[in-house]
Amino acid sequence: MKNEAHARIKINQLLNEAGWRFFDTEQGTSNIVLENHVKITHSDIDEWGNDYEKVKGGSLDFLLLDSNNKPICVLEAKKERLHPLIAKEQARKYANTVGAQYIILSNGIVHYLWDLKKGNPKPIYKFPSPNEIGAIKNWNPDRNSLATESVEIDYIASIQMPDYAERPGWRGNIGDSSEFIWAYGLRFLRYYQLNAVKVLQKAVTDGKDRFLFEMATGTGKTLTSAAVIKLFLRTQNAKRVLFLVDRIELEDQALKDFRNYLKPDYTTYIFKQHKSDWHKADIIVTTIQSLLFNNKYRDLFKPTDFDFIISDESHRSVSGNSRAVFEYFNGYKLGLTATPKDYLKGVDIERVRQNDPREIERRMLRDTYTTFGCESGDPTFRYTLLNGVKDDYLRNPIVVDARTEITTKLLSDEGYAIVLNSVEDEETEIFVSRDFEKRFFSQETNSVFCKTFLDNALRDPITNEIGKTIIFAVSQNHARKITELLNELAEQKFPNRYSSDFAVQVTSQVGDAQQMTTNFSNNNLNGRSNWLDGYKTSKTRVCVTVGMMTTGYDCPDLLNICLMRPIFSPSDFVQIKGRGTRKNTYSHKFKNELNEEEIIQHDKKNFKLFDFFANCEYFEERFDYDEVIKLPKPKDRTVIDSDGTIIIDKYISDLEDLLVVMEETPIGLDGMKIDRMLFQKFEDRIVMDNIIKKNVELGNWELVLSHIQNEILDKPDEYFNIEKLRKATKIDRKVSIREMVEKIFGIIPKFKSKDEMLDEEFDKFISIFPPEEDVNIRALQYFFKAYIVDQDIRKIIETKDFHALQTHPTLTISQFKDVATKYREVIPVYINDYIKLEDFAA
Repeated sequence: MKNEAHARIKINQLLNEAGWRFFDTEQGTSNIVLENHVKITHSDIDEWGNDYEKVKGGSLDFLLLDSNNKPICVLEAKKERLHPLIAKEQARKYANTVGAQYIILSNGIVHYLWDLKKGNPKPIYKFPSPNEIGAIKNWNPDRNSLATESVEIDYIASIQMPDYAERPGWRGNIGDSSEFIWAYGLRFLRYYQLNAVKVLQKAVTDGKDRFLFEMATGTGKTLTSAAVIKLFLRTQNAKRVLFLVDRIELEDQALKDFRNYLKPDYTTYIFKQHKSDWHKADIIVTTIQSLLFNNKYRDLFKPTDFDFIISDESHRSVSGNSRAVFEYFNGYKLGLTATPKDYLKGVDIERVRQNDPREIERRMLRDTYTTFGCESGDPTFRYTLLNGVKDDYLRNPIVVDARTEITTKLLSDEGYAIVLNSVEDEETEIFVSRDFEKRFFSQETNSVFCKTFLDNALRDPITNEIGKTIIFAVSQNHARKITELLNELAEQKFPNRYSSDFAVQVTSQVGDAQQMTTNFSNNNLNGRSNWLDGYKTSKTRVCVTVGMMTTGYDCPDLLNICLMRPIFSPSDFVQIKGRGTRKNTYSHKFKNELNEEEIIQHDKKNFKLFDFFANCEYFEERFDYDEVIKLPKPKDRTVIDSDGTIIIDKYISDLEDLLVVMEETPIGLDGMKIDRMLFQKFEDRIVMDNIIKKNVELGNWELVLSHIQNEILDKPDEYFNIEKLRKATKIDRKVSIREMVEKIFGIIPKFKSKDEMLDEEFDKFISIFPPEEDVNIRALQYFFKAYIVDQDIRKIIETKDFHALQTHPTLTISQFKDVATKYREVIPVYINDYIKLEDFAA
């Protein structure tokens, strides 16, 4: 009885929080009917096999009414120990009897919303409000209109310039109107982009609501998705679209593209710039990380706020626990990627499941095809790099395989052997390519890399200066070395041309790195070229990076890519190589000696791929493409210094020391005044800092946290200390500095307690792994939380020392046995892979 009473108390609270009313209030009349008795008519078979109608009585737990006082939703409540899905059929009969379209199934711990006109019950975190459930009912997507909408090659151009066909410069077709199209920036769909939209329309008629476009870098995924967005908005199958990216710089790029393609018909906002009025836009662009942090997507949005969700670079953005953000929203879902992660390729599922059931769950969680409903391994639509080059839409590289004596040895099967002399003996150390700039350092080798690049790089066809280049280094320290070397050599080779602006380091530790990538693409990084007046190309010719500028970065006039590091992931290699595959026309308009206007134009025919570590050879000859993809190891959560070591300076005193004063003062529950006031002083200090304020508004959290670490923490003026600040918050877990700053600036309303965060993590887990009807939800939740907060439990589970549970105070053996076998395996893997355990430490 206690079990059921607990569930009812929680359900009552959830109904109140969602805005449902048990009694008449100032907000309106009551819209909840309790224990409503109904008669259910159903078919039955008598002992002679005759079919006849039978009437049976029953009581609805909760009946929710709409604004017209008519039944809209049946809420069926179960005891905490029972799975709410066991009441599916009973609730369906009740709903059909009273004419309600929706059902909520809940045991107070997990909840499901079921639209009887659409498929199966879906896990939800909280109950929908009266307005929300009314909005769901009033919105009736029309699959037929999606399928029959006429989409032609001018689907986007007709928004940009509705009367383009009547304009004087239009010659009747695309081929004869290239100058007109170029002058006005019109975008017509290429044949394969049009095919992608039509294939999606066909998938809709087949009942699909998830789609995956696998399109090579440079083939116009954003333009294609713009056409799909127009399709959904125009046919009113979506009221609002969410476009998820996985990097901040891609927000600005998507905003620019969608405004170019879809304005004025449809409005696009970046969420962080419109937190108060985002609902006015048709398309919202945001990073998935910003929504995932502190589970803010649940506080910021309702599941019904977006009817169409698109995930850019979906092989990265919705794998693992970030998929919970994706699953939170109702509606259609589209993934865009050039390199899907096929974690089920070549896997004998049954054999692996028998050997290690955890592995299959981890693979399915990360598998791009499974996430987007393409379990066969074939996307909804595919257009490859080979297709693009064949159709003359993309460019292939000229590979420059360059190896030094040292790198040749590092790449060999024997490796590079170094004899190290010690006091006692000689010892031989073997280094391989993976060790370069990690354990093996050679400035001379780096110098050869840079000279080889400068002597052989493709030149800009207009000015003959070094073509725009991205260099991929091993680490941030390596990037700094390469940048310094290049600027020294460029000054020797091109005196007084660049003043140390020839190459710049573009890595996450560099301030304004995101803006630098945009300026490089827009040909304005450190100004314009001084080789030719009026020519629009960046003064800086080389960006040296590590992980930035890899996926989704658009810079069509790039002529050189340098791999100054070994690469072992084929998807990473394809993404990096893809930065150079885009077509481009280099153009310069000027006036000749007769004051007549002339234009010089050169088309990009290819680009150079400098390969200093035989990466191309590796992926051409040695990499096994049929090999089962290895799962990534759980993240190492060890904190170390930036150079990988911790150095402690010691001072040893020889003076005798004596104890002269000792006083004991017990500290009460309120703590010391300094503890209570510390956070207020910290808040005042943070608010006064314009650098922090500006970068919080821009979402540059790396810079914010770096600035606080370097300029505010552990300084003698106030001596703000992380541990002291955490104590001052009076929360039962470790609060991060970012959370503190978000609280100070009102981004989050409060610090969440440990139990609130545990509930959120469990809800997220359930949304990805909805339990079957025979699963004990209460036991599942208890085990999930215990594994997170108790390191002894984690050790017992990992070592399978289950006898230790006989006397353990946190989790008993009987409680452990109540957990379904599958979840005993899945939960530890999920938590170790995706949950930062230190966030729950006291």
